[in-house]
Amino acid sequence: MTASQLQPENPSPSVPNAGHGIDPGQALSQAQTQFFIPATASLHERRPRTLKHGDSFAVFDHSGDAIAGPGSPEGLYHRDTRHLSHLYLTINDTRPILLSSGLRDDNAMLTCDLTNPDFAGGDGRVAVEHDLIHLRRTRFLWEGAVHERITIRNFDTEVRTVEVNISFAADFADLFEIRGMTRLRRGTVREPAIGPQSVRLGYDGRDGKRRETLLRFDPAPQVLTESRARFEVTVPPGERRTLYLLICCQPRDDEPAGDLSKHFLKTLRESMHALKQARTRGATVRSSNQLFNEVARRSVADITMLSTDTEYGPYPYAGIPWFSTVFGRDAIITALETLWLDPAISRGVLGYLAAHQATEFNAAADAEPGKILHEVRHGEMAELGEVPFRHYYGSIDSTPLFVMLAGAYLERTGDSGFIASILPHVEAALSWIDEHGDRDGDGFVEYGRLTDQGLVNQGWKDSHDSVFHADGGIARGPIALAEVQAYVYGAWRAAEAIFTTLGDPDKARTYRMRADDLRERFDAAFFDAGIGTYVLALDGEKRPCRVRSSNAGHVLFTGLAKEERADMVVHTLMAPASFSGWGVRTIASTEARYNPMSYHNGSIWPHDNALIAAGFSRYGYRAQAAQIFEGLFAAATYVDLMRLPELFCGFPRRRAQGPTFYPVACSPQAWSAAAPLSLIQSSLGLGFDVGGAEISLREPALPRFIDQLTLYGLRVGEASVDIAFDRMGDKVVVKPLDRKGRARVVTIA
Repeated sequence: MTASQLQPENPSPSVPNAGHGIDPGQALSQAQTQFFIPATASLHERRPRTLKHGDSFAVFDHSGDAIAGPGSPEGLYHRDTRHLSHLYLTINDTRPILLSSGLRDDNAMLTCDLTNPDFAGGDGRVAVEHDLIHLRRTRFLWEGAVHERITIRNFDTEVRTVEVNISFAADFADLFEIRGMTRLRRGTVREPAIGPQSVRLGYDGRDGKRRETLLRFDPAPQVLTESRARFEVTVPPGERRTLYLLICCQPRDDEPAGDLSKHFLKTLRESMHALKQARTRGATVRSSNQLFNEVARRSVADITMLSTDTEYGPYPYAGIPWFSTVFGRDAIITALETLWLDPAISRGVLGYLAAHQATEFNAAADAEPGKILHEVRHGEMAELGEVPFRHYYGSIDSTPLFVMLAGAYLERTGDSGFIASILPHVEAALSWIDEHGDRDGDGFVEYGRLTDQGLVNQGWKDSHDSVFHADGGIARGPIALAEVQAYVYGAWRAAEAIFTTLGDPDKARTYRMRADDLRERFDAAFFDAGIGTYVLALDGEKRPCRVRSSNAGHVLFTGLAKEERADMVVHTLMAPASFSGWGVRTIASTEARYNPMSYHNGSIWPHDNALIAAGFSRYGYRAQAAQIFEGLFAAATYVDLMRLPELFCGFPRRRAQGPTFYPVACSPQAWSAAAPLSLIQSSLGLGFDVGGAEISLREPALPRFIDQLTLYGLRVGEASVDIAFDRMGDKVVVKPLDRKGRARVVTIA
């Protein structure tokens, strides 16, 4: 995630074709403040309703309206442009009263139930009492279009005629404008084209692209202008009348006309079928805890909704509203979290990122040969270079994580043919680690942006102040982060496995030796017994940033930590200064820059905790992994829709109180949605041996809130098996159920 686009970061002087000498301590520049998202309104307070399909997403309020304004992300978006900025329904010139609104469990449809307020007559008295007219707005998003059915039902004892007005507007604002950036020049708004049942709004961008929005109504409104449709609807007692609305981004010439009711039902069936196919692709989770079942269902539904089908397979977009696009790091971590459940996501991510790997130097994009994408944007500002993110490579960890995912996918699936097909990209990524990742030749991978337009911090904690020393002073680059060295270790172990499988034992041996050497050098440079853990980073002068941070948990995640260090690291991460009760904080409360309301300096991120728990599990600390699982599950039960957000504040957990929410956290967020699923694997010690058709369970455990858990349709190779887990005191009994094909389930004590 591009956190520096959420918080201002300190710039450095432009250093063409270099990455050294970066000074994050200088004053903010215009180049950096333009990516800042001002927290003028809390997204959690608005509790928006979101829909997504492909490259389009929509954000509505509880009534189904979109009311744009300062800090509001509401509207309909397509490829980083807002195609509908205002949508507002009234009945007899008043806003209906909200009864309820909700998304289906599978995110397929938004339903808003509304009713009339008191309607005054000509004499000022109440002519129609409230709660006699019911309106139901049923809406879904599919292939760049919002489909809406508005049903009006009369529960009065006499005929009622009501006036329904739908006002609308399209500002065609770039997402970065909505996030707070001021533009000096914009394109040209086209004259609206108004027909009997439709309005076409248009905008000619400065990038030479025409962007259009088509609104079509059925039946034809009594009045239709460039900004409003008015219907006079007469409804007999006990009967209902229906209006249909279709809002298309970039409409085609063959968009449906006339009867929209058949089109609504046909498209709804198509969308529901596609979503069902995607959901049933992987294994299914059921437990004895109904609340956890809701959390797990929402997790799967959110990942399904956020995943966009590409020519390479499904690719999970990072999050709504700010990051509904391709991110390298986010998608790789999401794929790692869900690999045990649905390997198709990993294949789609690997294929897409391989195809978009950098092949040349481009300082403006922070690109170097072999480097893996950070972010892709399609909006006007990206096309014009007003923001550097059109195809941007400014993350230090996407490249080793890409190799890690390739190795993990091979282990999970045995799909050596696919890995062989992307082997040149894996080798290019490995070469980047050697040739460009280690900027000063000290044997560690560091980052530094190539121009002052890029991100100043390029790890996952990429706020301007997220890398600092014990006294709070900002670290000067190039910076070697602890978790990045762990990812490099993981990449080299993955390379060992890949080359072994593909028949190159010499290369496999080379990468095994390099990984072993890195473990020794890393331990000497990064472990600090005085703070009881690994330091956050080494700065450009090789001075350690002696800060207790969650980054150390990622060192456990990849296996870089020496066995004798694990106990101290786990103890430090689970001490009250770090573990809030909801999860592990990004930095401990004892540190100089601790702020539980900050983006990266004291907050709690579900994906971060999922990786930490996986690290605990790897080193045998199942009980501590279960504590993290319990904390995140408890947090989810306090969140609207049982949906874990991107992050929440790091205040200590209090009895009978929920977590404190972060104001502009994305929700849904892919790697947060995947966190509960990853925690299941960590609890069960779940592993796979495709060659032996074996599913292994190493010291399986269940968190206290689950007494029984069943995995249905868990695949290994061509076989699948259902497995039940039952708690018996402190032990978990494993019971294989239905098998299809040859598969063994092995429990390792």
